[in-house]
Amino acid sequence: FLLRYYAAHRDKNALDDIHGSISVAGGRMPGATMALHTLEAMAHGGIYDQLGGGFYRYSVDARWEIPHFEKMLYDSALLLPLYAQAWLITHELLYERIAAETVQWVMREMQAPEGGFYSALDADSEGHEGRFYVWTRGQARALLSDEEYAVAARRYGLSRPENFEGAWHLYAHEDIKTIARDLNLSVQGAADILQRARAKLFQAREARVRPVRDGKILTAWNALMIKGLAVTARILDHPEWLACATRALDFIHEKLWVNGRLLVTCKDGKASLPAYLDDHAFLLDALLELLQTRWRAGDLEFAIEIAEVMLAHFEDKQYGGFFFTADDHEKLIQRPKPLADDATPSGNGVAAFALTRLGHLLGETRYLDAAERTLKAAWPSLQQTPYAHDTLLNALEEHLAPPQTIILRGEENEMQHWRRLADGSYAPRRMIVAIPGDAGGLPGMLAERKPRGAVVAYVCEGLSCSAPVMELSVFERILRKL
Repeated sequence: FLLRYYAAHRDKNALDDIHGSISVAGGRMPGATMALHTLEAMAHGGIYDQLGGGFYRYSVDARWEIPHFEKMLYDSALLLPLYAQAWLITHELLYERIAAETVQWVMREMQAPEGGFYSALDADSEGHEGRFYVWTRGQARALLSDEEYAVAARRYGLSRPENFEGAWHLYAHEDIKTIARDLNLSVQGAADILQRARAKLFQAREARVRPVRDGKILTAWNALMIKGLAVTARILDHPEWLACATRALDFIHEKLWVNGRLLVTCKDGKASLPAYLDDHAFLLDALLELLQTRWRAGDLEFAIEIAEVMLAHFEDKQYGGFFFTADDHEKLIQRPKPLADDATPSGNGVAAFALTRLGHLLGETRYLDAAERTLKAAWPSLQQTPYAHDTLLNALEEHLAPPQTIILRGEENEMQHWRRLADGSYAPRRMIVAIPGDAGGLPGMLAERKPRGAVVAYVCEGLSCSAPVMELSVFERILRKL
């Protein structure tokens, strides 16, 4: 929400050197200062796995040095695209590194051979919380050279008193520039030494008894990670990360989409239990992000099927919004309609956001109307506690200021330069889909977006569209307006 707030209020002529130089009171970069500071501090803190990537579940101390050592799929899924977007805003290498290391952790430790993502890693190993992750000073000294230890100890707090049950949990205690100055090293030299130390510590840690992994593959949590990977792959241009997300989506489609209905979980090859609102809304949102990263007609068809199930089985036709359970689900004492964000985003908020985007993409007013009814149903809660409803606030913003939807048609290679221009700056209200010129049978308004020449761009704000754009220079001028 803060990054989107920044994008809506930024000075488009004063975006240079924004990271680390803007005060909140100055107002030059409202929202982004708080968000970037938080992301940077989390990356340096003990809540981030400094050796293996990925985020622990939460911190248990005021300094954020010591986490609860459990790693949940959804935490890293939600943080991953934020770090990629922070890099897009600032081009600070820290954010790019954290995003890359988190993806590497997901691919290395959390993806099943069949493609889906496991749910979590336990906090304990060998009967003790954190044992897999923490170090004694003797363990570190035995692995590292004197030079490596001198840098790593300063960087990760090994030079300070133990911070976890007589051992050290690593966090970024000192800035690498300060360490380089004090040890009479160049900054790059100190960074190279630290990287060698990290690699040795990581390899040694891999030989330890690992925490137990929760092998459930949950549709909603997988959808969050698919979205995170799609966004990050698009921003940082990593096709293998996109392939990782696609494998997970294909697993869901093949194993958890049965007879036109979605299931919630798969364990040991057995899928079961009717899916909830979050499963549908998060998956719809993930499909739209994948479509912005690469075109695949089957994904759009799947997105429409998911949206239709939501409207048919989850929508409150009388008062607006979506129930957590389907109308043919097991009968409950109360059929809940959750609005607030929790450890994961609000299903109603994601539903309103994704249906708004799909509605504008296809020109389908039924989806737009359902999103509007959701926002109206949530309005009293939004007014009472706005800070608890950030996902719905993002959906409200796109309802009041509809997204800029760009459809490209043409040769795939020719469209790449146009796509890079559109994706090259942080524009959260922009949705761009590049469709090959030979693609046919497109639904809704997409059928009217005909190919013309090498590349043509159809640029729409809400349901209002400009004339087809066939010149790259004209396209650049349009992009600068958002």
